[in-house]
Amino acid sequence: MHVHMWNDSLELLLVHAQGEIGKVIVSGAPEIPGATILDKMNHINSVDDSLRRFVTFEPRAHVAMTVNLLLPPTRPDADAAFIVLQADKAHPMSGSNCICVVTALLESGRVKMVEPETVVKLDTAAGLITARAHCKHGRCLSVSLDNVPAFVLQLDQAVKTPKWGTIRADIAFGGVFYALVDVQQIGLSIVPDNARALAEAGIEIKALLKQQVTVAHPEIAGLDEIAYVMFRDHDADGAVRTCTTLKPGRVDRSPCGTGSSANLAVLHARGLVKTGDSRISRSIIGGTFRAEMIGEAAVGNLKAVLPRITGEAWVYGREELRIDSVDPFVKGFALSDTWGPQVGELDG
Repeated sequence: MHVHMWNDSLELLLVHAQGEIGKVIVSGAPEIPGATILDKMNHINSVDDSLRRFVTFEPRAHVAMTVNLLLPPTRPDADAAFIVLQADKAHPMSGSNCICVVTALLESGRVKMVEPETVVKLDTAAGLITARAHCKHGRCLSVSLDNVPAFVLQLDQAVKTPKWGTIRADIAFGGVFYALVDVQQIGLSIVPDNARALAEAGIEIKALLKQQVTVAHPEIAGLDEIAYVMFRDHDADGAVRTCTTLKPGRVDRSPCGTGSSANLAVLHARGLVKTGDSRISRSIIGGTFRAEMIGEAAVGNLKAVLPRITGEAWVYGREELRIDSVDPFVKGFALSDTWGPQVGELDG
């Protein structure tokens, strides 16, 4: 598959979940080889990343956004499938993007909306995701995701850093692997003015983790890296303040569904939540998701929690991306003035 074999254009719906942009490719994308969505994601990551680069880099994209590739499901119990395309790679799952995808499917009529609740089942590289959309007057008011089981690999993992000495991180899975770091350890607070400093710290810690910590999902081959560092703090009202950092150097605008799921597993492992309990996750700009523990499970020989994440997304437009094989920037580019000093890592 090369660029000239694509259709002439891609159609995307423009969607955001609590300020985090999660565009959805609804038509025009090429066939991606693979029997499962995991196979297809691995194909994008290891064989042909031309579509991902086309839609996630300048001049067609900017740093603070994600593009979701909508696909037919590969399993009979799913309504649709998607892969999360970001500037560093294709990822298996994202809560905010899942909320964007469900909202786009329902409000565009691609999945029939049933009021007051529509159940949508999504085939992802991390497993089957069941979403319940609260709908009224043709609008998707909120989406609750029953995420894949979340579990802890290590509490208080020591990480040696040149800048902050030895810090502690909880290593947990919530759809992808996270390192959850109490933000006080790096001398910052989670406020908008610190977004750049938090982003750069998170990317620096992620690189150190790669050298010092090995992870592997007990049941899913290929899920073997810490995808994100999420800083956390506690607000006075009991909410968890979250700040997920993404390559090459930005922060999640949303409260982060998979990160909130991973943190729920940590809270359970520490005896702080039980089935039926919930926590509000609040983002750097004040948006909120609700993370609820709806049950217990096991992944391999590890204890796990079943997380339900509830949030809201808005469809704010549509766009068509035209593909021209003689475009000199068909592979895209990224510059450090907006993408941050670690921009070179995107080709690493």
